[in-house]
Amino acid sequence: MPKLIRLYITQVVIGFAISAAFVGMLLYFNVANLWHLVTHSDVGILAVAILWISNGIVFAGVQFAITVMGMAGKDDDDTGGKRDDLPVMAADPVAIPVKVSERR
Repeated sequence: MPKLIRLYITQVVIGFAISAAFVGMLLYFNVANLWHLVTHSDVGILAVAILWISNGIVFAGVQFAITVMGMAGKDDDDTGGKRDDLPVMAADPVAIPVKVSERR
């Protein structure tokens, strides 16, 4: 399996695990009376599953983005282009004739 695919799958699993912990804390701390709503409704399990999947998609994307952006600084070397100052040429002033009209 390519390294990038393995990295992506790993980050998705981590994101969905974080989502499961987040939804579990929402239910445990009864935020917005969510535990009561889930346990006293016939579609409560479906609501929890949708909440977990939705948050899992978001957390997986954030997890993957953080990992990929963190990889950018690992292979810094000084083999890039020249870092010399660019020469600045001073421009000579040029006279521009302007017609002056009478004031009214």
